[in-house]
Amino acid sequence: MKNNNFDLIVIGAGSGGLNIAGFMNKAGFKVLLIDKKDESIGGDCLNFGCVPSKAMIHVARGIFSARGMNDFGVRVSGRVDMKKIKEYIKAKQSIIREHENANYFRSIGMTVILGDAHFVSGNEVSVGNKIYKAKKIVIATGSRPRRLSVEGTDGVLVYSNENIFDIEELPKKLLIIGGGPIGIEIGQAFNHLGSKVFVIQNSDVILGKEDREISGILLAHLRSEGMTFHLNSNIVRFISSNEVLVEEGGVESKIQFNAVFAAVGRELNTGDLGIEKAGIEMDGKKIKVDEYLRTTNKNVYLCGDVVGQHQFTHAAELHAGVILKNLFSPFKRKLNTDHLSWVTYTNPEVATFGLNQEELKKRGIRYEILESDFTDDDRSIVDNFTLGKVKLFVSGGVLMGGTMIARNAGELFQELVLAQSSGLGIKEIFNKIYPYPTASRINKKVITKFFAGKLTPFNKILLRFLYH
Repeated sequence: MKNNNFDLIVIGAGSGGLNIAGFMNKAGFKVLLIDKKDESIGGDCLNFGCVPSKAMIHVARGIFSARGMNDFGVRVSGRVDMKKIKEYIKAKQSIIREHENANYFRSIGMTVILGDAHFVSGNEVSVGNKIYKAKKIVIATGSRPRRLSVEGTDGVLVYSNENIFDIEELPKKLLIIGGGPIGIEIGQAFNHLGSKVFVIQNSDVILGKEDREISGILLAHLRSEGMTFHLNSNIVRFISSNEVLVEEGGVESKIQFNAVFAAVGRELNTGDLGIEKAGIEMDGKKIKVDEYLRTTNKNVYLCGDVVGQHQFTHAAELHAGVILKNLFSPFKRKLNTDHLSWVTYTNPEVATFGLNQEELKKRGIRYEILESDFTDDDRSIVDNFTLGKVKLFVSGGVLMGGTMIARNAGELFQELVLAQSSGLGIKEIFNKIYPYPTASRINKKVITKFFAGKLTPFNKILLRFLYH
């Protein structure tokens, strides 16, 4: 049994689990990493999420851009080869998987066991017929796409993010169910590849967690590219394998399709762990967790999607940082998401960080809104993409949060994220000299408007008095 004793057991080899296991291994601790199979190491991000989706988006944008070169005498024709795109996606995953697989982690000193983990006590788990024990255990089992529950679904091939990247024929008509980030990213990618895309959304907005003005700008742009949106709509039933009945504003209509992609939410992977044997309690469909990411068994932590909050790879990295600090420090750190940021990788991208207006009002924080569009931004003009807007929320000269829609917004807003997370004043950005014409000058532009507003009539008189 001695060989089966560890300092730490990590169940789930996604982003969060790998961050914790990797650090503990480097620090000289005896670590056991458990995942269901070698192919699932890397988690949802590598296998079904961030990596394959961004690879597909990269190809789709290239094809869409090429088709837009007609004005310059370049003619592009033909139908995309989805098998080639699939090969491209798999090739990029394979490169990353070279250092995210069982043998690699074993080679650097970890013990890796493949199979289903089950708790047998508060500090023991079993895999197969063997039992493993540790002082601390981390559950990082992630989440999975929620299944579509609609009458007639059984007769329809419904894709999710777990199998859409294996599709080998471009659907002429693609039905997207769900207007959140996953549905919108996949929808625009297929639209760029050449599919006619229909989006069914049960509210009056897409990207419901984003600023309504920002998401509205994206919605208008996607429509201009040819995507069709049915807002405040619900699927009544599937009539056949290629036709659906939709209710929109009390009126029913039929939509024909060749493929369906469902993006109707996520379910946490909490089942089959036997957590009750470890003294771990549930909170509805979630595992009960405190602000230190501990379960009701204080020696068992949650990390990543399974926490049931922000389901991002980098949120799992944040969780890992909290857990690692608390494993060693007597001064425990609470999970704080005030500085969290995220990006929806459409074109233009939507990037959001820090506290939004709702949260600022809730906390009673007085703030100003600084905003600017990209209409007269020089770089945007020469790049022929002036669609964009940035909104910053500032309190006492300190950046509290903000949101941006722009081409490459996820890169443009990084210095804003740094300023907000470090407590830097907006004056620091105002004083920065940006090379011309870098796209990130937009950050200084919106803040310059703020300082220009300080040139009141009195201040102008004062400046004239001081001028010599």
